[in-house]
Amino acid sequence: MSELEASRNPFATVVMAHLAAVQTRSNRSQRKQSKLNLVRRLYEQGFEREAVVNLLAFIDWMLTLPLDLEREFQREVEQLEAEQRMQYVTSFERIARMEELVEAIKLGLELKFGPEALNLVPEISSLEDVELLRAVRNGIKTATTVDELRQIYQSSTTDNLPEN
Repeated sequence: MSELEASRNPFATVVMAHLAAVQTRSNRSQRKQSKLNLVRRLYEQGFEREAVVNLLAFIDWMLTLPLDLEREFQREVEQLEAEQRMQYVTSFERIARMEELVEAIKLGLELKFGPEALNLVPEISSLEDVELLRAVRNGIKTATTVDELRQIYQSSTTDNLPEN
């Protein structure tokens, strides 16, 4: 079980759902908790929206609950989503947001630092984190130089590099 829990493979979640269904056959309260734990796992592992929806459908099918427990489960999942502030967006939505942010950054760079600041655009366009792009866009307001702005995304990308 510890190997399944450590795995990021979606099939580990499928196997865990099956095991939970077998183990909780006669204990509906425990089944609800197992189902909630599996959903929490999906949110924490950051699967793409389509994978989450498909896995949730399977988990829901494997771990059926009486209506009263299903309602409790639904409330707890809504609470979990609120706590996690997880908002799943499709890859199309994410790409569109990134493109909009890059356009806003281009405009901000040119207005604040002049046309030569557009030399940063290829670097900034290569960023794949929407929150980091937002930080760069917001950083234009307070940065006094292009290098100061560059530090916003360079320090963040080097913080995420694996250690040797």
